[in-house]
Amino acid sequence: MSKLWGGRFTKETNELVESFTASISFDQKLALEDIEGSLAHVQMLGECEIIPMDDVEVIKQGLKKIEKQILNNEVQFSVEDEDIHMNIEKLLLEEVGPVGGKLHTGRSRNDQVATDMHLYLRKQTLELIELVKSVQNALLIQAKEHTETIMPGYTHLQRAQPILFAHHLLAYFWMFERDKERLVDSIKRINWLPLGAGALAGTTFPIDRNRTAELLGFETVYPNSLDAVSDRDFIVEFLSIASIIMTHISRISEELVIWSSQEYQFIELDDSFCTGSSIMPQKKNPDVPELLRGKTGRVYGNLIGLLTVLKGLPLAYNKDMQEDKEGMLDTVETLNGSLRLLAPMIETMVVNKEKMYSAVSQDYSNATDLADYLVTKGLPFRQAHEIIGKTVLYAIQHNKYLFELTLDEYQQFSSLFAEDIFKVLQPKHVVEARNSFGGTSISQVLQQIQLAEHKMK
Repeated sequence: MSKLWGGRFTKETNELVESFTASISFDQKLALEDIEGSLAHVQMLGECEIIPMDDVEVIKQGLKKIEKQILNNEVQFSVEDEDIHMNIEKLLLEEVGPVGGKLHTGRSRNDQVATDMHLYLRKQTLELIELVKSVQNALLIQAKEHTETIMPGYTHLQRAQPILFAHHLLAYFWMFERDKERLVDSIKRINWLPLGAGALAGTTFPIDRNRTAELLGFETVYPNSLDAVSDRDFIVEFLSIASIIMTHISRISEELVIWSSQEYQFIELDDSFCTGSSIMPQKKNPDVPELLRGKTGRVYGNLIGLLTVLKGLPLAYNKDMQEDKEGMLDTVETLNGSLRLLAPMIETMVVNKEKMYSAVSQDYSNATDLADYLVTKGLPFRQAHEIIGKTVLYAIQHNKYLFELTLDEYQQFSSLFAEDIFKVLQPKHVVEARNSFGGTSISQVLQQIQLAEHKMK
């Protein structure tokens, strides 16, 4: 079967080449964007009197009919027609006859495919912003429920200082807030229109690229035709942002896995987000957070893959750039699904307050407050640090926690210790003492929640 571009060729394409170079298996996901771009392009051609308005209307009606067929899953795309652009153009020719061939006036598949990806990524980015918000909302719901729930705070995965569980959750809220801001900021670069750049050098037809941009809702037109068809920065940026988001998803997923283990028992995930074992009847496996953690790798891979494709390409378009789509499409799907699962999983988890409090009551995470106590009595912090270090060692050697030591035992290490030391040792006092801005005291966390809620408006 002859190709729409086959006039210069004397042989049919080798079947292996045909299947190897075809992109229709994945770029058919850009079908609606391809039609959207074509509708704007043909409207502009008519307004600029490059083709008759009667032909414009015939082409538009044909495109809209094909769009409806695609939405109804009535279209069978063909590998022989290579990509989504040629498939739709062929369907259009079958629908409206030779007049459909006028649609490609003043454009190339090079600027056409770039436009499709800008349109697709803009739509998906706007949806992802809303999904990030849903995760933030789930974190806020749990945080507001646990403004007095005390848990161990960790460094090096070793117990460090008691904190509020709400404070821990809100740390992720702010990670996702930065992710949301990055997505929002990226839209202004996605909103550059390449259509009208032609294959690489523009076109001889008197087109109006700004009018096309207006019809498609783009804020900026690429001022350089070479850059317009070869730029994939906007995809690299998206993949980079997606990788950062997946990093945050992976980190909280890791904590959900740890916290739900028998060793911690800090939380229990809802049954609907867990699975069982085919051999061990007692098992409740946190498969969803484990998969979220695991899928981070494929998103990283898509970023590195595209950077590697682009790093040695001369201007302008090269067939290598066909490799830009699968990774982008896969990342959108992976990130979308991950965010959709994460939000309800966080919102429905059950928190074991008693187990968390028991943990901070059976460790030495209040040691810093003992050092601070001595500082308030006039001792330099470094000297206080050494004294408390020896006190902790003594307690460990005598199989006691700090609150179990007597005043006489404390006074072996410093005469500055008094009866009020036992109030300082209480987990709630330890938490409440950290009342600096951004700290873990109840008042600071409540203030942080108000700030978070303001960000969600």
